[in-house]
Amino acid sequence: MKYLLGYDVGSSSVKVALLDIETGKAVATATSPEQEMGMIAHRAGWAEQHPDSWWQEAVNATHKLKNKYNFSADLVAGIGISYQMHGLVVVDKDLRPLRPSIIWCDSRAVEIGNKAFADMGDDACLGHLLNSPGNFTASKLKWVKDNEPDIYSQIRHFMLPGDYLALRMSGTPQTTVSGLSEGIFWDFAEQKVSQALLDYYGFDNSFIPEIVGTFAPQSQLSASAAAELGLKAGIPIAYRAGDQPNNAFSLNVLNPGEVATTAGTSGVVYGINAQPTADPLSRVNSFAHVNSTPEAQRNGVLLCVNGTGILNSWVRRFAGGLGYDEMNQLAAQTPIGAEGLTFLPFGNGAERVLENRLVGGHLQGLNFNTHSSAHVFRAAQEGIVFALNYGLQVMSQMGVETQTVRAGHANLFLSPLFREAFANTTGATIELYDTDGAQGAARAAGIGVGVYDVKSAFEGLNQIATFEPNEALRAVYAENYARWEQALNKALGE
Repeated sequence: MKYLLGYDVGSSSVKVALLDIETGKAVATATSPEQEMGMIAHRAGWAEQHPDSWWQEAVNATHKLKNKYNFSADLVAGIGISYQMHGLVVVDKDLRPLRPSIIWCDSRAVEIGNKAFADMGDDACLGHLLNSPGNFTASKLKWVKDNEPDIYSQIRHFMLPGDYLALRMSGTPQTTVSGLSEGIFWDFAEQKVSQALLDYYGFDNSFIPEIVGTFAPQSQLSASAAAELGLKAGIPIAYRAGDQPNNAFSLNVLNPGEVATTAGTSGVVYGINAQPTADPLSRVNSFAHVNSTPEAQRNGVLLCVNGTGILNSWVRRFAGGLGYDEMNQLAAQTPIGAEGLTFLPFGNGAERVLENRLVGGHLQGLNFNTHSSAHVFRAAQEGIVFALNYGLQVMSQMGVETQTVRAGHANLFLSPLFREAFANTTGATIELYDTDGAQGAARAAGIGVGVYDVKSAFEGLNQIATFEPNEALRAVYAENYARWEQALNKALGE
């Protein structure tokens, strides 16, 4: 029996999965820490984490895994890595972090990216980068250049969070085309790093690490890292990808017309396009998908709503720490629309789908004589679904169809109410699968080391259930979505 290891580096925890190559099934998983990792927020709208904390939790999770399932490190054929997207890690000549990572939900670089979009123009940004530089990794690096010149002067390389975990494992700084595209460093028209972007921001080309294939033996586990992890030196690191491209891969979403969704800390819908398309307002974003090549481009169109699972978690704490199952049961006892209670779930930083505006979270229509905590629970889940539907309308304008979407049986998709609201608001059939980001990263590593081809990699993927929209319920949800959209427009001053 041989195995593959997959690591998923989130902003709340690091998860590791052990996949049996022969069956394609996960035989064990482990997560660390038990409680959510903290974020550093020196100012409103900022969010940082130290890269070494990801490494330490990866070590802890690996030891938990080994305690759960006694496997031989000699039998691990490859390692794959999934990671929180858009974060900035900067390292010095000794490859040590110079500062905490500015992570995905940090809003400090919004105006830097907006100015770049205005200065560089539509053709350079939308025609080549497929996006405004926005609040992405490149703009975060420019913030460091402008505000922390002493740190900037010491930078040897910048990288994404998964690149840093791979660096700690191997000692080799590397990145991928998909990773560069999510940082808005990739020129899709010329299929190379964007020199125009580097020149505009004044970045040295040497900041970019070696570019390696997404599915490939990229580097090997070093002796020192192997000792910390309790593994064997020399295991190939054979895959890395941002969490949303990886989530799509985990669900076998690789070709035009296929769509994946997830509702963890943030909520995402990710659809595949063969053509390099851009939203003129950069409300949804296009990145190179994990299987994209110059000959057969596969671009992931990504809709992100920052405040999804984090809103549900906030409501849970606000309500005194009820279990999620109990919250779902109480919410289901209230009618669709929560009797006029409306939740705008935008309290987790600048929202790309709202053109990087800081709208904040809003609870509207509260009636002290009508509404209970159960109504709040329902309004929160419906508000998340409505926000995703708002973005889906933008994706539709770009040619992304959402007749069927695939999701992992996790996070908010564990809630029957959420599934009902999603299917009947969007009109999409939901297919649920027994997988997650760590398992997907392990499968992908199997392709990277050659033990799987794309078809065989998914033979162990198990579909759990299918949920169809109901025409009668669709009409009720449409009425309540219209009320929600009116509340959003009012909040936006429109």
